[in-house]
Amino acid sequence: MLSLLNRDGFAILPEVLDAPAIARLRAALDLKVVGGENALTSQRGGNVYAIRNLLSAPGAVRDLARLPAVRALVESTLGADAFAVRGIYFDKIVGANWNVVWHQDLSLAVRARHDLAGWGPWSVKAGIPHVQPPTEVLERMLTVRLHLDDCGIRNGPLRVLPGTHRMGRIGPQEIVALRKRIPERVCSVPEGGALLMRPLLLHASSEAEIPGHRRVLHLEFAADPLPPGLAWNEMV
Repeated sequence: MLSLLNRDGFAILPEVLDAPAIARLRAALDLKVVGGENALTSQRGGNVYAIRNLLSAPGAVRDLARLPAVRALVESTLGADAFAVRGIYFDKIVGANWNVVWHQDLSLAVRARHDLAGWGPWSVKAGIPHVQPPTEVLERMLTVRLHLDDCGIRNGPLRVLPGTHRMGRIGPQEIVALRKRIPERVCSVPEGGALLMRPLLLHASSEAEIPGHRRVLHLEFAADPLPPGLAWNEMV
């Protein structure tokens, strides 16, 4: 797994969550209590399609970040001192189906703005300050996307350009050139499986052709503390 992450910037593991864990998470999501009172929930037609701040209160996802099977994946990559810093839930359903253009994950969610040399630009998403850190901070992070449903080619899976995590920040024109030069890979992940990904890996997704449940729990992990004056918005 580690060799794949180092080479390609991503790896797919088919069996991470067992059936009881999947059932507990689905039940929590159906009840809209998975993230506790501090979670920011987006709904359409009474159906939840996105939740932010999942680590900010006791709940199923906060527990998931400590699950031995998940910790084993993270610690093998970032070391035993790694910790979760963000939890987000996504689903592509009828009425809430979308595409995501090619991009890198460049921003961290923090509690408050504190200007530092080399950190920026700043933005605000859902009321939370976000900052782009130096590249070396992102290189020491890992995203774990846990799938509660099968996600095949028609379910709007993530698509990636292997190896682009080693290229630092990539500008719009360079993204266009890389798309012509590097064949994309489609990340089909089975129910209970995980997609591990480096934040700097170029990735995108299309609308689901058959929108139904494509429930994904997106957890971000870091290995290092933030510099004085900054604090993670969430931390487990």
